[in-house]
Amino acid sequence: MPDGDCISSVVSAGLGLERLGKEVRMIVDYEIPWYYFEFDVVKRIERAEILNEWTPDVILVLDASSPDRVGQVENFLDRAPVLVVDHHATNHAFGNYNWVDTGFGATAQMVLRLNRALGVTYDAELALYNFMGIATDTGFFRYSNSDVKVFEDAAELVRLGANPNVVASTILENKKPEQLRLFCEMVHNLKIECDGLLAYSAIPWRSFEVLGLSEADAGGFVGEIRSIHGVEVAILFSESKDGDIHVSMRSKSWFDLTGTAVHFGGGGHPRAAGFTVKAGEATLEEVVQRTVEYIKPQLKRRTGEVS
Repeated sequence: MPDGDCISSVVSAGLGLERLGKEVRMIVDYEIPWYYFEFDVVKRIERAEILNEWTPDVILVLDASSPDRVGQVENFLDRAPVLVVDHHATNHAFGNYNWVDTGFGATAQMVLRLNRALGVTYDAELALYNFMGIATDTGFFRYSNSDVKVFEDAAELVRLGANPNVVASTILENKKPEQLRLFCEMVHNLKIECDGLLAYSAIPWRSFEVLGLSEADAGGFVGEIRSIHGVEVAILFSESKDGDIHVSMRSKSWFDLTGTAVHFGGGGHPRAAGFTVKAGEATLEEVVQRTVEYIKPQLKRRTGEVS
């Protein structure tokens, strides 16, 4: 599921290039959470099939650490030179040109610098969309990646017209009643182990289906698991309609999740990472068991060191 930084980076770079007179098609080849469509520009985002009828001169890939993170766009990466702009430590440098810098809290910060370098003129609309990526990828300035550069960039975009309240209210205060019912089920399924250091929950597809929801409607749930007192590692396992199992992981202060994510074929950051198990490769219960069994010894070793 694309997050706010992904969506922000795509539309901010896309609008910036359009203002320079370029023909741009903005593509995110995954289901976008419904509330992002309250931002008008998001309605312009297309899926990968558009590339069957339109061949770009350059493909700009944003906020994606590997080709399998761009959906079916992966099948078109040989059609044109690929420029990758990303801040993930697990980036595979799969482009012809790669600007990868883990020193940024969000890829949206890199897009801000790219637009500056190209001479893009900002107005309140573009500033808002660019601000959205910084705000969401830092947990609205709560996560450990909220450094001085993050606040400086956010302040600049606010000066240019971004309204933080619009971003926060649209993303954080816009839930469906059914989402709260799903949240209750997630809490009901919650398991806490390793003396309170590990907390996880699983949501099977049937739970989404009964409530008329999609997997995108569980966005943010893993952060609520992490908010539990004493929890260091939080994991949410969710099953999609097609049977894929998505694993979203968060840590609070010291556990580096990148090793776990890479072990299971995924990627991300030390405090936020994830991976996907394709349909048929394992059941939801098996993925939960394998992931928990991989993480628990690491947490126990740390506990032993501390004691």
